[in-house]
Amino acid sequence: MTYFKALFLALCLFTFNSYASDTPTNLDKELAVFKPYLGAWQADFEVPKGEKPIQDIGIWERALNGKAIHTKHSINEGEYGGESMIFYDSKKESLVFYYFTTAGFYTKGTIKVLSPTQFVAYEEVTGSKEGITKVKSMSDFKEGKFVVSTSYLKKGEWTKPEQRIYTRSTKAVKFK
Repeated sequence: MTYFKALFLALCLFTFNSYASDTPTNLDKELAVFKPYLGAWQADFEVPKGEKPIQDIGIWERALNGKAIHTKHSINEGEYGGESMIFYDSKKESLVFYYFTTAGFYTKGTIKVLSPTQFVAYEEVTGSKEGITKVKSMSDFKEGKFVVSTSYLKKGEWTKPEQRIYTRSTKAVKFK
């Protein structure tokens, strides 16, 4: 009986070790900047007094065996949402992404890593009914939060940057 216990223990340790060496946070080196972003997040937007609150819930996940990052988010439990896939394009030697929305438009863009905690995204927008043709956003991870500052090229003029602070969340992304 002792032999079987030892064999069982060895199999358990082997299984655990195999699992631990391929944890869900292993990412290709080009995607390393996103490792702290993995998980669930929420931001409560600043809105003028008396206006409806706006809350964004987002999930960042390792995808395609660590070759990509999949994100999805929803605002106010599905009033608006989107999903993106971020990956390294070896031909372009750049991080690229596609973002698809429930509003019927999509974007494609590039990401430039500025530091181990910062990156900037540049997007080309297709199909926006609001006249937005480009988006530029800066993200910075610090002290367990990430701050995003976003500007939009709307009807030929850049908007003033909007800033949002995302904190860890247990809420789920919802689509209607």
